Amino acid sequence: MLTTYEIIRKKRDGGVLSENEIAEIVSGYTSGELPDYQMSAFLMSVFFKGMSDAEILALIHSMISSGVTVDLSDIPGSKADKHSTGGVGDKISLLLAPIAAACGIKVPMVSGRGLGHTGGTVDKLESIPGFRTALSTAEYKRILNDVGLVMSAQSDDIVPADRKMYALRDVTATIESIPLITSSIMSKKLAEGIDALVLDIKVGNGAFMKKVSDARLLARKMVKIGKLYGKKTAAYLTGMNQPLGHEVGNWNEVVESIDVLSGKSKVRDVTELTLKLTGEMLSLCTGESLSRSVSKAGKALASGAGYEKFLEMVRAQGGDVAFIQNPEKYPAARRVVDVSSLESGYVKAIDTRKIGMTAVRLGAGRMKAGEQIDPAAGIRVQMKIGDRVARGEVIAIARTNRDVVENEIIEEIRSAYVMSAKKTVQPPLIMERIAP
Repeated sequence: MLTTYEIIRKKRDGGVLSENEIAEIVSGYTSGELPDYQMSAFLMSVFFKGMSDAEILALIHSMISSGVTVDLSDIPGSKADKHSTGGVGDKISLLLAPIAAACGIKVPMVSGRGLGHTGGTVDKLESIPGFRTALSTAEYKRILNDVGLVMSAQSDDIVPADRKMYALRDVTATIESIPLITSSIMSKKLAEGIDALVLDIKVGNGAFMKKVSDARLLARKMVKIGKLYGKKTAAYLTGMNQPLGHEVGNWNEVVESIDVLSGKSKVRDVTELTLKLTGEMLSLCTGESLSRSVSKAGKALASGAGYEKFLEMVRAQGGDVAFIQNPEKYPAARRVVDVSSLESGYVKAIDTRKIGMTAVRLGAGRMKAGEQIDPAAGIRVQMKIGDRVARGEVIAIARTNRDVVENEIIEEIRSAYVMSAKKTVQPPLIMERIAP
């Protein structure tokens, strides 16, 4: 057996690791025997040298074996989940899960925290006063059975290796790696006890996958792994060349989701993507056509059934629904900064990653592991690609409780916008479906 040093060196030099060597790294880090600096070196070597399909499967197996697998066989009905590779303003899970549950599908969702410039579903949920994402396996199963959905963070016993590696990747610039993304997502999802999985692979300047070819490769790997584990799996390549919806930041994204679920507002891209992915989830579980399933999801949204299911979940997980029903009660950020355009024209492009990183700087994300998040911090993207803007018109609104230099925030957000004299068409939202 090679030492940890030799395993790291072997991967650094482009070697192919055995199943036992990968298991040695994963088990050592999970137990605490392997220090952060050695795991960081291992992650960086994988980032640069990649992994074969056999290595990825061995990594997933080792990560799942680091904890327990949830058995949901005693809960009636089909169980399905959805996972996104991460984007800016990506609040789709907050809508999809209750809509799918309203349609009769059980949705056991184990979600993550923010990674780099992208937001995390757990951070968004925890911005709801009282909402608990740290659930025991017994609570998790009880809420799923009673409500039809549950949205939790990784518990200490479900894939603990991924929980530790996920936090380390966030602060060591090793996020954008197909083997690491694949193993992180699939280990969690395969440990959940689900029957079907829908994957949302983000592509664009605000995604970890910048190129369609890389996103397609990632999607195919994950769909293949899902099939090998006996899960009905489909993936979509979706655009992330501008934020999804208008709100970026935890509580702000919850409010936008509530507005769509309750029918208060119709956010075109958020609604379209939600219904497509929810429809896919229903179709995988029921065998009905995708078009019929999308229509069914649309009816659950329009009737308010999805909104009622969201309220039911919030109550079950300890959240104060008074803030969901009356979002204006929530403590507002003490600093609000309007960002106006210096020129007239049309929005041609948005540097979505820069918007995400600016939101992190405002307090909506973490610059280091364990850093406290400001739930009220974020950015409202007032103008999006194709919108007509007059000189002096507000294009974005920054919110924070931090003592930031306003002029620096204004310049950062302005520099994320590219203007044009000619109207630009909206970039594609849903690009491709990939399934076995």
